[in-house]
Amino acid sequence: MSEIQKRIEALRSQIDRLNDAYYLNDAPEVSDSEYDALYNELRALESEYPAFDSPDSPTKRVGGAVLSIFEKVQHTRTLLSLDNAYDAEDLRAFNKRVEKELGEHVVYTVEPKIDGLTVALLYENGKFVRGATRGDGETGEDVTENVKTIRSVPLSIAHALPLEVRGEVFLSKAQFVKINTQQERLGKEAFANPRNAAAGSLRQLDSKIAASRGLDIFVFDVINGVEGIDAHSQMDAFEKLKTWRFKTTSIEVFEHMESVIEYIETMQEKRHQLPYEIDGLVIKVNHFEQRERLGVTAKSPRWAIAYKFPAEMAQTTIKEIQVQVGRTGVITPLAIFEPVKVAGSVIGKATLHNQDYIDEKDIRVGDTVFVQKAGDVIPAVVRVELSKRPGTSVPFKLPENCPVCASQTIRKAGEVALRCINENCPAKIKRLLMHFVSRTAMNIDGFGDALVEVFIENGLIESLADVYTLHTHRETLENLEGFGEKSIQKLLEAIEKSKSNDYYRLLVGFGIPLIGEKAAKTLAKYFPTLESLMGAPVEALTAIDEIGDKMANSLIQYFSQPEIIAMINRLNAYGVNMGTALKAVTEGVFSGKTLVVTGTLTRFSRDEIKAVIESNGGKVSGSVSAKTDFVVIGENAGSKADKAAQLSIPILTEEQFLLMIEEVSG
Repeated sequence: MSEIQKRIEALRSQIDRLNDAYYLNDAPEVSDSEYDALYNELRALESEYPAFDSPDSPTKRVGGAVLSIFEKVQHTRTLLSLDNAYDAEDLRAFNKRVEKELGEHVVYTVEPKIDGLTVALLYENGKFVRGATRGDGETGEDVTENVKTIRSVPLSIAHALPLEVRGEVFLSKAQFVKINTQQERLGKEAFANPRNAAAGSLRQLDSKIAASRGLDIFVFDVINGVEGIDAHSQMDAFEKLKTWRFKTTSIEVFEHMESVIEYIETMQEKRHQLPYEIDGLVIKVNHFEQRERLGVTAKSPRWAIAYKFPAEMAQTTIKEIQVQVGRTGVITPLAIFEPVKVAGSVIGKATLHNQDYIDEKDIRVGDTVFVQKAGDVIPAVVRVELSKRPGTSVPFKLPENCPVCASQTIRKAGEVALRCINENCPAKIKRLLMHFVSRTAMNIDGFGDALVEVFIENGLIESLADVYTLHTHRETLENLEGFGEKSIQKLLEAIEKSKSNDYYRLLVGFGIPLIGEKAAKTLAKYFPTLESLMGAPVEALTAIDEIGDKMANSLIQYFSQPEIIAMINRLNAYGVNMGTALKAVTEGVFSGKTLVVTGTLTRFSRDEIKAVIESNGGKVSGSVSAKTDFVVIGENAGSKADKAAQLSIPILTEEQFLLMIEEVSG
């Protein structure tokens, strides 16, 4: 071996050891400048002497591969999901079933349930060869290039036999904050939570972007190859994983389920002290021989269960109740309270929905209330602590007049919503314009809520039709702060492009009460032009299965207004398409069938799969019932998939869904 090759090997070994100290043990051994000097020397030598390059060199973690699409991967063994437990009784019932089936005592392990994205890592001859997402459990996506950028993933291990392990890719809390700060600085939308950010980062087609996100991973299971590692329990497997430099979570062993329950109670308090998010704990039978005897179901192992932490509540005080006016005139109350930390983040407001919601819970300004995040995401006021109510409090009532335009508000019979009836209310117009340019309506790229507010404030738009006159105000636009020539041109091109949309999008954009995207598509199938729809009588509208009396009357009332007709005439004069209707599809593989889509999809967006189903004769529903014909599932399908199984409704993965279409189309 030459001196150059020896130096390269020594540098790789030293850098790997320093990486382990930093990323696995949180114990850096050298300064950043010292590490950078070693890294740069290695990179320079590999560049100068390419004959000594190696795919498992630490310099391969910076990313660089740009893919056009993720290839599909068939998992060597199904990656099952876990059944859930929500309280101590669920855990006791699980333990009772397990010990009854085995006829003997069971020892359990407990690990944190990391809130991230599951992946399978494959090693052959000690080298990392593939990383794949869980997908539907049977089929995932090849994300090898992005997994390589995760510094806690060893690119080589001291184990020659084939080995496949399962782990959870995640972002630390600190890294999540850093990424969102950067997103905001770039004017991009912030990620909702660390899991979404991790999933989005791992599925970047450009691995350099993935490398910049600081992803991490905990490995927690051996999928294939356990027979070759002399491991007889979960504890044994964890020790082996650590030996091969995999990053693992903490793991605890308990002789009895009651001890597990006590541990869970302490962890509910301590979980927010962890540097990463967890949404529960995973309880597993420790010994593999017992697991083999217990077996698995089609969906989950019978030897493990996930305890889900209950939605965390916090106590705070309501300072005021604000009222907001939406695009349809609905007036929504919003509770503003003393900021409080719930489920790992600080919240200071929550919608109170309507007057009935307020009356039911008797929510008043000054009340001490308990708040939580529904699904750990959406803030909600749960209940009032009446014992702490101040004696001066009075019941809250929504205003009789609009808080923006002072027009009278009304509440129609049979509805819970209070509305402003002034069609020229500035608040309604602003919200309607935001809706009109949004992705679900006219889909004008780059035309967000902030721009709507700027254009309204500067007198550039007052109605929907004014969107298509912005090109006449180019000089004014150029004088607005933050607007450059390129950004203006890009926006105007997007506006022009929207003129050729299918006209159902225009229907959605009008914001007609009760007429959403689904109803708009249905109407466009039966009425080939907007003109024909505007002239349709009630009988013609209600003859369509999906259109009821209330929807029909809402349409007729909307199109009977002179100002609406004038606005539509302006849009027509500006060249906005009003005649490209969607063709009614009566034949196809899903003809006459109702499908429900649930879970996170990998091949389609929700809009895309709806379009495919409808173009093949099917109808999409939001809930599972006895009338459902198929349920299409993605990752984390949840209760809808469970209900489908209970009702014996056929469940399709994305791959099976595509196969059904391809078989018919030939």
